[in-house]
Amino acid sequence: MGRKPKLSFWQIWNLSFGFLGVQIGYSLQNSNTSSIFESLGADVSHLSYFWLAAPLAGMVIQPIVGMFSDGTWTRLGRRIPYILGGAIISTIALLLMPNCPVLLAFAPLAMGAFLLLFMDLSFNVTMQPFRALVADMLDDSQKTEGYVVQTFLINLGAVIGAFLPLVMTWLGVSDEAVPGQVSRHIAYSYYAGGIILLVTVLVTVFKTKEYPPKEFAEYNGLPYADGPSGGESVSGRAPETDVKPERKSFVRLIRTMPSVMLRLGVTQFFSWAALFMMWTYLKPAITGVVTDASGQILPDGATQTWVGVLNGIYPVPACIAAIFLGRIAARFGNRTVYAVCLLFGALGFAGLYLLHNQYALMIPMVGIGIAWAGILAMPYSILSRAADAANMGAYMGIFNFTITIPQIFMGLTGGLIVTRCFGSDASMMLLLAGVFMLLAAVSVAFVKER
Repeated sequence: MGRKPKLSFWQIWNLSFGFLGVQIGYSLQNSNTSSIFESLGADVSHLSYFWLAAPLAGMVIQPIVGMFSDGTWTRLGRRIPYILGGAIISTIALLLMPNCPVLLAFAPLAMGAFLLLFMDLSFNVTMQPFRALVADMLDDSQKTEGYVVQTFLINLGAVIGAFLPLVMTWLGVSDEAVPGQVSRHIAYSYYAGGIILLVTVLVTVFKTKEYPPKEFAEYNGLPYADGPSGGESVSGRAPETDVKPERKSFVRLIRTMPSVMLRLGVTQFFSWAALFMMWTYLKPAITGVVTDASGQILPDGATQTWVGVLNGIYPVPACIAAIFLGRIAARFGNRTVYAVCLLFGALGFAGLYLLHNQYALMIPMVGIGIAWAGILAMPYSILSRAADAANMGAYMGIFNFTITIPQIFMGLTGGLIVTRCFGSDASMMLLLAGVFMLLAAVSVAFVKER
């Protein structure tokens, strides 16, 4: 088994550059979905049900895309065809979402729910292959760097997506909250996000050349058989053979998954459940409570804009943390760095519950941002060293269960918890999120890294 060639920084950058656009779309969704559905008439106790679209789509689509891309060899590559196809559909979904009151005027909530599901399905088709692409293309010694660069781009995209509505208001677009309609500054942000998503993915498509089958087999110690194949590799060598890896059924993949995946799953459950609560309940939690510098309660439209700002704050420290995570992890280990990041997140959620000034609320987002950086990089770096290369896409897709299951759980139970346990006080969900993030940090102690 040969060693994969070392890639330059910009080659590693281009591998994940399309993720920048995908995350802009996700950020727009995270910051504005609750507001859009509230404007269309949804009750706060029902918001978590609409948010089920994202984890359900991820649970179904990511393993399927992963398994199919493991066996795909085309002139565009192994993962690129799925990235490109998903990006085109994602762009269409982003352009349609703000127009759900027009597309189905007599049932805008139903149309909004359908478009949200359509959007999440396409996001997942685009996003899933990026995780496997980094593992495919990079040697073990560069994988942490690859996922750190991906984390940086994800967070940069999150900042851009979260601040797009604010930028639109600076450009003179109205942020007036009109019942039954999507605010114009939100709609224009979705249009811009869709265009950026497609452009960034095209950069990855044209700047990344995946290893052809023979090289891929040699680098990963896989059997291969003579046959035609297409495309050129990073090294420029022409492909000569087709890889014939062992194809495992879904059931067998589950049965033979690395044990570290199950241990990481516990940590993932608590951390992603906490994030889901923030995305769902941050807007209703601070509405009518958050104050400006003079102590006056912010109106609803300004509160929604500020939620976008807060969602744009935490990716900034995540970007900064991502720059140093690789070097810190090399010294102290991925597990230690992962646990410390999650502890910062627990403190951040406690701060969101305790503080009410709009500017003071920016401080807890720093802790949440550090946790976000660890969540996006460390589990994948740990897993990519334990999973076999032939089924990397499938395992990355299955690992997405550890992201979707906690969100589905909170989506189904969140409405009951906030109404029955907390008397419809959404701020208590932020405190519960802090407890979950603390449990996630503790559970890292049980993860055994290869």
